[in-house]
Amino acid sequence: MENEQNTAPLGQKSLMDRLANACKIMALTGLVIITLVQAWQVFARYVLNNSPGWTEPVSVFFMGMTVMMAAAVGVREGTHFSFSNILDAMPAGIQALVRRLLLALTFGVALLLAYWGMTLALDNWDVSMAGAPIPAGIRYVPFAVGATIMALFAAERLVARQKN
Repeated sequence: MENEQNTAPLGQKSLMDRLANACKIMALTGLVIITLVQAWQVFARYVLNNSPGWTEPVSVFFMGMTVMMAAAVGVREGTHFSFSNILDAMPAGIQALVRRLLLALTFGVALLLAYWGMTLALDNWDVSMAGAPIPAGIRYVPFAVGATIMALFAAERLVARQKN
């Protein structure tokens, strides 16, 4: 799979490169936080016999963030939402058309996910999350943000394909 987005001069990273790197860092950070929070949950439950209620909502938030940031990077690098075995079996002319259609579909679905994520976040913002004194809507923010970034990366790839 080709990766056609690096258009900045040698040694410089484009805004999209920096955004992709930030997404990778957020995804990795989320994995570390989930691991630490769950380790604390197990320790508190079985050693201290005092299970904290905040661990589940925190883990759910960081799971959403991790998944969406990794998915966005996958869209940018052409490794997510791709059907490479099917595409590779197609004639070259059809491959290019289908790749554009898949990118357009990814763009559209990402916009819908962003809209629905933000709608859910706003609809649940006034509700307190069970186990933690934070708005329940916060668990949907990573979906809105991640899907918006996915749409940006899909649009970037579509524009890059148009230039080729």
